[in-house]
Amino acid sequence: MAKDDIIEIIGTVDEVLPGNMFRVKIEQSATPILCYMGGKLKQHKIRIILGDSVKIEVSPYDLTKGRISYRL
Repeated sequence: MAKDDIIEIIGTVDEVLPGNMFRVKIEQSATPILCYMGGKLKQHKIRIILGDSVKIEVSPYDLTKGRISYRL
């Protein structure tokens, strides 16, 4: 899968789960997306808390899982 295939979406953290996993609510969809933190966020120890606005990268093949790439 190429870098061009990734869909970027902006959402809000709805629930914080164990193991650096998050449920992110998107305005366009009623179902939340299960997300994990990207590598640079872990590397620089950036904290994500409930209610944060984040940018998510989602594969077009599975729209229920994603990676948090940026905290807004």
